[in-house]
Amino acid sequence: LSASVNACVDVVLSGVKLLEALGLEPSDGKNHAVLNSRHDLREAFSHFMERGAAAERFFSDAKAFQDIAQTASEHPAAQLYVGGNAALIGQKLAANPDLKILLCGPVGPKLHELLDDNVVVPPESMQERDEFHLILEYQAGEQWGRVRAPAANRFIFSHDLSNGALNMLEVFVSSLDEFQPDLVVLSGLHMMEGQSKEMRQRRLMEAVASISDIPTDIPIHLELASMTDQDFMSNIMHQQVFPLVNSIGLNEQELLFLTQSASGPHASLASWSGIPDVGVVSDILFWILKEHGKTAERASDLTRIHFHTLAYHMLVTVDGHWGNQEAAVAAGARAAGTQACATDTIDTSKVFLKAPLEFVTSHTEAPSKISLDPDKPVVHWHREGISFHFTPVLVCKDPVRTVGLGDAISAEGLLYSEVYPQ
Repeated sequence: LSASVNACVDVVLSGVKLLEALGLEPSDGKNHAVLNSRHDLREAFSHFMERGAAAERFFSDAKAFQDIAQTASEHPAAQLYVGGNAALIGQKLAANPDLKILLCGPVGPKLHELLDDNVVVPPESMQERDEFHLILEYQAGEQWGRVRAPAANRFIFSHDLSNGALNMLEVFVSSLDEFQPDLVVLSGLHMMEGQSKEMRQRRLMEAVASISDIPTDIPIHLELASMTDQDFMSNIMHQQVFPLVNSIGLNEQELLFLTQSASGPHASLASWSGIPDVGVVSDILFWILKEHGKTAERASDLTRIHFHTLAYHMLVTVDGHWGNQEAAVAAGARAAGTQACATDTIDTSKVFLKAPLEFVTSHTEAPSKISLDPDKPVVHWHREGISFHFTPVLVCKDPVRTVGLGDAISAEGLLYSEVYPQ
């Protein structure tokens, strides 16, 4: 088995504690697409903390970032973890003793020490310095100056050039002959947003050429992540990446951004209010597979999407390509509940249900109305050759750790998914 292409060390700590340690005073919030200074960091953190919203930003000044990263990683309250979607998916899969994972990404000394023994790192992937991603957490009701967080969330930033340029992709693809994987996991495309448009376009073309070299009998899963550039998203979807992969994993932010970028169904929806409406979500997922997935007329490999949001998960597949999806979506939901609470099994006293117990399956065609049955929590419905599997999630009341949750969910779903040879 194998995972690629982004890897880093996640430094997790209280955002307020780090900003205080850096000697930064509370300020008014302001959104910045790129952080160029500590001042920008302070404003952007305030902006998102005030909204209780998650965000991820590139920090452009290498020297200033190094100083901040050093302060953060040496802070007594900081926790260091394996980071990067691919490394997290690899690490999650490596917990299964029968699997071997090949990880290509910029692996520094700290990351190497944190990785599972089942994770193999080719020597070309090793580097002297770790890539640090700083994850600034805040709690519901926490205050910083005049800002009060309505909900717990996190603000992530990094100055990560090697993941940003997908530097390890070619190393990865050339290692596949020797490694003979059963599955390839790709992620890190969102990290390219820190590049100039020309650089990004060129690198995307090279990435596409590389991905095209992966033997067609090996399924490829692409994990998406937070993005801000609609043109780039549209490129990834339309001409380039989607048709080359078999499976995609994403959350509600990425799903909405996707339909907005390509004027898909419900594109006029500015943001979700509360729990994403199941009918709206399934309309968009249906459209992605209808427009960009495999059909008799279209040369695309895309046949599966794993959607996860806090309250529920949905697996959507083109009929005839995947089996065991009921078990897969249930496994992903179990992983969400156990990992967030840091328990080995679901502890019912620590979780609650947030999913709608009744919903309609669509808003664009004659919908069916579904009521959940606690004895059969996975619901299945069909629409024009596409299958939907839906399950509520037992949500952890007091989450211990939410970073990498989406990656754990996707990894677990893949582990249980059966691919039919085409």
